[in-house]
Amino acid sequence: MTRKTLKPFVFAAMAAVGLLTTPLAASAESLADALVSAYRNSNLLEQNRATLRAADEDVATAVAALRPVLQWSADYSYTKADQYPTADRRSAALTLAAQMTLFDFGRNRLAIDMQKEAVLATREALRSIEQDVLLSAISAYTSVKSTAEQVSINDNSVRVLSEELKATQDRFDVGEVTKTDVSLAEAQLASARASLAAARGNYQIAREAYKAAVGHYPTSLAALPKAPKLPKSLAEAQSTAQRNHPAIKQVQHNVTLAELGIKAAAAERLPEVTGSLALKNAEAGVTTQSAGVELTQTIYAGGALSAAHRQAIAGRDKARATLQQTAVELAQGAAQAWSLIDVYRAQIRAYDEQVQAARIAYQGVKEEATLGARTTLDVLDAEQDLLDAQAARIDAEAQLQVGYYQLLSAMGLLTVEDLKLGIPTYDPAAYYNAVRNAPSTSVQGQSLDRVLRTIGKP
Repeated sequence: MTRKTLKPFVFAAMAAVGLLTTPLAASAESLADALVSAYRNSNLLEQNRATLRAADEDVATAVAALRPVLQWSADYSYTKADQYPTADRRSAALTLAAQMTLFDFGRNRLAIDMQKEAVLATREALRSIEQDVLLSAISAYTSVKSTAEQVSINDNSVRVLSEELKATQDRFDVGEVTKTDVSLAEAQLASARASLAAARGNYQIAREAYKAAVGHYPTSLAALPKAPKLPKSLAEAQSTAQRNHPAIKQVQHNVTLAELGIKAAAAERLPEVTGSLALKNAEAGVTTQSAGVELTQTIYAGGALSAAHRQAIAGRDKARATLQQTAVELAQGAAQAWSLIDVYRAQIRAYDEQVQAARIAYQGVKEEATLGARTTLDVLDAEQDLLDAQAARIDAEAQLQVGYYQLLSAMGLLTVEDLKLGIPTYDPAAYYNAVRNAPSTSVQGQSLDRVLRTIGKP
């Protein structure tokens, strides 16, 4: 699938992270703001970027193997003979030597190609981590909002039950209800206070998770943005996942890497031609020069070369099987995310009906209790049913919001680029381009600083 065919999902993702021009309170942090902060402050991303840069250096190391190696050495020796003092000798020499592989039947070239495939696979692994980081931020954002709502409804429940207890106590004072009714109201109020404490604890836990995912504590969070437009069918979602997800691309590069490994293992049986030059300046001005060409080939290695070749073939077969399994798992992941969205939507519809019915029932039971047709226990039970329905509806709504982005992640469309967050992103090719030709001097200071500046690092 081309990038053009992905545009509907990209535009949908744009709307999903609140990048439209809907005005928000200046102090409210939107979901898009949280995602930007998560991207810029993720230690996990930094860790995997460093892993990628290390893989880039493997290409430079492979390139360096095609170039000459220059070495110098200096030696000094002193020989003392006790019986013949005049035989004591001192010698010193300075040697400059060069050695280079002249021809290796493509072994080093294969090594370079293998390392390049490893770099491409590592880039896709970094993209997977980016999706995980953003999805964690989305989950943390919705969790903070849902737990805050849970605190609100539990706090309201405590207030309502406090009033209910006061009303029950007043009715007890005039002899309309028994002490049992008062005790029931007291027990329900105590239960509500325990639930409120638990809700507040969950909210604090959600705040800590938000800080870990985003980089700071939440203050005022804006309303969740409009839900993204989903693909028209499950088949379309699965097809996108199997073509665009970084996991499938990573394994594809691993398959190519394994196939190159077979060629590299076979090439180990071939000869190698190396050349050498040496210049030695010894004591007393004696200078010697030497040059040589050496042809070597392993004739027998006890079966090690054959074993390495068979092992490379097995590695290729494993990579191919992994590719097939990854495609199956991605299709399953997309189907699971798709199904969960349907489940959450159905739950929300049902909870809406339950909340409406529970509210009507509560109001009715409360009115009937004032007329003596209902007991205090009936009122408390009705109020608890309403509270449970409201809490369940909040949880389902939060799960649905996360479910939308889980589907985008399953399709491989939950990156800063796909979401159009409008910030400079880490360029995985910048460092590679700086070191791929194996420069003799380190460019890390300049190139890496430039790369980090593009993503807002100090």
